[in-house]
Amino acid sequence: MEKDLSNYRRNYVKKELSLKEVSENPMELFQKWFFEVEEFGGDVESNAMTIATIGKDGFPKSRAVLLKKYTWEGFIFYTNYNSEKGKAIEENPNVCLSFLWHNIERQVIIKGIAEKISENLSDGYFESRPDGSKLGAWASDQSEVVPSRKYLDDRLTTFEKQFENKEITRPKYWGGYIVKPVSIEFWQGRANRMHDRIRYTLQENFDWKIERLAP
Repeated sequence: MEKDLSNYRRNYVKKELSLKEVSENPMELFQKWFFEVEEFGGDVESNAMTIATIGKDGFPKSRAVLLKKYTWEGFIFYTNYNSEKGKAIEENPNVCLSFLWHNIERQVIIKGIAEKISENLSDGYFESRPDGSKLGAWASDQSEVVPSRKYLDDRLTTFEKQFENKEITRPKYWGGYIVKPVSIEFWQGRANRMHDRIRYTLQENFDWKIERLAP
């Protein structure tokens, strides 16, 4: 099988990024960009991001998750702590998040350290989820090998019966992480592949060093 993709090209001309317009704190710029992505339209889930971890086998692995909250401290998402990504974070909390917003020709790449959020915050978010999603958290031993789809469907049915007419509580193995950034790069597509790249790096005094990178 072979397919030549060398002619897949597009020119990026929608926006630009100047050092004159960036904030001292990258979270301010992230918020500005996030709002602009939603206003510009086109991306179905603007909060979709890729998280890359280093597994016990030494290989990096990336997968898409949904950003559920961002604060001055960092970026929050939720998952099964016993999943492959959860075990990888337990072993090595250094992770990389990335957002790719096609509609506005932008990327954001975040290097940071992941840590579990408090149980009460995880409880609060879990309570806001639809019942089906809550039951799914109970039914799925995320990342584990299963014998069949029927096995998963039967587990879901079991928990539907178990929690019938009862509050669906949060499993202790399910909750949130906050990724506290040490580096955030903002990438804006430009014409002729001369893209704008601005990187923030956290310093020991907690100020941010701001630099322009070659595309």
